[in-house]
Amino acid sequence: MSSPCCTSAVLVVLTALILGAGAEQAKERGCDVIGDESSESQMERALLKKLEPLSQMRFNVTVGEGKEENYIYHFRVCREVNSTLHDFGGLVQRDRQKGRTTVIGRINETQVFNGSDWIMLIYKGGDSYGTHCSGEKRRAVIMISCKRGVTASSFSIISEEREKQQECFYLFEMDSSVACPVEDSHLSIGSILLITFASLVAVYIIGGFLYQRLIVGAKGMEQFPHFAFWQDLGNLVADGCDFVCRSKPRNAPAAYRGVGDNQLGEDSEERDDHLLPM
Repeated sequence: MSSPCCTSAVLVVLTALILGAGAEQAKERGCDVIGDESSESQMERALLKKLEPLSQMRFNVTVGEGKEENYIYHFRVCREVNSTLHDFGGLVQRDRQKGRTTVIGRINETQVFNGSDWIMLIYKGGDSYGTHCSGEKRRAVIMISCKRGVTASSFSIISEEREKQQECFYLFEMDSSVACPVEDSHLSIGSILLITFASLVAVYIIGGFLYQRLIVGAKGMEQFPHFAFWQDLGNLVADGCDFVCRSKPRNAPAAYRGVGDNQLGEDSEERDDHLLPM
């Protein structure tokens, strides 16, 4: 009776281990700044966090197409280009003629810093130059410039500096909105007062309308809160405008004498005086 139970328990444990290993493999490695983890500055952590939206994207650029030297550069931001190789390659060069792959820079040797509208990402620890640059390891410098409204675009290689004895590098550039500074949205005092006033008016109208309709049971225009007050106020305002904006007093005589004027009545009475008995 106990044998089937033991077998089931072993299967469950093995399944859990397999799933856990698969999940661990599925989790891709990220950038590891050069130095101990404790020495990473808050600025470096903030910049790596800022670059996270680009981590799921892949960038490619072809150089020398149709020529003897024909390369494709593959680049990912803080991720391995080929996670199955486990080589930490964040920027890789592939020779299309020879089919050879060279790691230009690795994400486990990362440097990152920024300016007002740019972020520079450096991958060090690439494959050795061999006969160039005293055989030192390659490194990739990626300049990410601010361009609002664009997640990422225009990835290209600018140059390869390999004629020096030391400190050789590949220089790339791309545009992205992640490198842009945060725009401050400070509201003026007038804007704050206007927003507050508009909000209070909206609450007054909507709340008063619901109260008049649901509690008082008003219909039609009577649903408007304090309808009689606002109606009287409107009439008073109209009278005030009429009084202030008139170009002449109310009791001023008419500028002309026509039909309907008092003068017509007076003339008629004067003409009929001879008909009265003496």
